[in-house]
Amino acid sequence: MRSFKWHVLFGGLTWGLAAGLALAADDAWSSAPPAAGGKIVFRVATAEDENPQAAGKAAAESLQKAMAGAPLRAVIVSECFEDRENKQKLLKAIASVLPEQIIVGGATYGSITQAGCTDADSVCLLGIGGDGVGVSAALVTAMGTAKLTFETDRAKIEQCLHDAGAKLAGKLRRTDQDRLLVLIADAHAPKNQALVEGVQKVVGAQFPIAGGCVNKNAGQTFVYFGGALHDDSAVALMLSGDFRVGLAGRQAKENDKVISTARQSAAEALAAVQGKPLAALAFDCAGRRSKLKKIEEELAAMQRAIGKDLPLFGCYCAGEMGPVDLPEQKPNARCGGAGWHVMFTILAAP
Repeated sequence: MRSFKWHVLFGGLTWGLAAGLALAADDAWSSAPPAAGGKIVFRVATAEDENPQAAGKAAAESLQKAMAGAPLRAVIVSECFEDRENKQKLLKAIASVLPEQIIVGGATYGSITQAGCTDADSVCLLGIGGDGVGVSAALVTAMGTAKLTFETDRAKIEQCLHDAGAKLAGKLRRTDQDRLLVLIADAHAPKNQALVEGVQKVVGAQFPIAGGCVNKNAGQTFVYFGGALHDDSAVALMLSGDFRVGLAGRQAKENDKVISTARQSAAEALAAVQGKPLAALAFDCAGRRSKLKKIEEELAAMQRAIGKDLPLFGCYCAGEMGPVDLPEQKPNARCGGAGWHVMFTILAAP
């Protein structure tokens, strides 16, 4: 393993990854550990443009400004452009402004922020930074399930994803300050349950997990790691530091229930933490969105619970990870994988 100081110049501003970025391999890296009493910063930026290069650069520049000099630990991407070529152009544009190594995320059906909901030709970025937060990230590829169906290949899917999840989690740096594992995967529900179970073999059944599955339109099931595209893959980020995590998940399949469960999930996650809220994450099912008469009503319901000022990073997924709202969910596991859910996470300072 090698550690080094890494600084990137942006228009006269020097951005550093605190004490450096430790590269374990091409498929794993870790930021500096969180500093006691350090600052923790979450910021969200979004852009819409038919030109993916313009959108990527605009969102990256907006995020850079919003971070206000706080050292970036990771950048999570939710994007909704068509075709590999446009997605590559988008990622390249983001990396022209922000450090490519720490860009992770996936292709989604659109994003949710305090500014509104987006779909086609849009990108949303979550910046995680400050010396009070640490990030360890890992990638696993060739999981072996992308072309398998749950109806005919369930046993093989479960074995492959148990193995992939355990392998992925095993690449992450572990500390006694670990607080949340964010999981982004090519594992359309119900496959995602097996992937979560594999991760839990390493981190434990009660460890907080939040995340979503990338979309499956025309085979564009891409996850992003180090600014590159991968399919049949999964990415995990372990967030560590002196902060608290509240989780809640709710399922719904019709308009009024989608709206009410969005509020309930957000309110329950907020009530589960004490202290000053820092950010909210919402991994939401694209199927739920399709049941809404007015898309913006689900966001409005979330805002009734968390307000309109807390940084909110959400995305429409093809399967969600978090507290599963189903009677068959394993009682000894805090989180699982499912569909038709909104999985809400609140991160708060003590």
